[in-house]
Amino acid sequence: MAEHTSSSITIEAAPADVMRVIADFARYPDWTGEVKEAEVLAADAQGRAEQVRLVMDAGAIKDDQTLAYTWTGDNEVSWTLVKSQMLRSLDGSYLLKPATSGGTEVTYQLTVDVKIPMLGMIKRKAEKVIIDRALAGLKKRVESGEKNEK
Repeated sequence: MAEHTSSSITIEAAPADVMRVIADFARYPDWTGEVKEAEVLAADAQGRAEQVRLVMDAGAIKDDQTLAYTWTGDNEVSWTLVKSQMLRSLDGSYLLKPATSGGTEVTYQLTVDVKIPMLGMIKRKAEKVIIDRALAGLKKRVESGEKNEK
């Protein structure tokens, strides 16, 4: 079984406000850094994305990928790779919990397997960089109070 990388951050906002930003794929290029384009290909009856095409540029890894999303209640979303040019697999999730100090604790978990050979240590370091940038961008986006389009 592949090893995963995870990290958590506390965001000074309600879980619903954090999830609203996570679910607003059209705005990902505004705050994620690595996502240059995002297009929802399919949505469920509640309007939540089920498949999303992302054009990524993470330095050494440039990719056009499609991810399938699964929403569990209002506080968890996970995704898995449907297709990609560079990746063999990609599984991730955001889990939101009310923080004891107020706000929301967001845990991001990620497992990536690339098609090109890469040492496990280097791959986990890349996962950690992706996670840390995403969490920092999410925190900044949510706490800035910028309105997200539905």
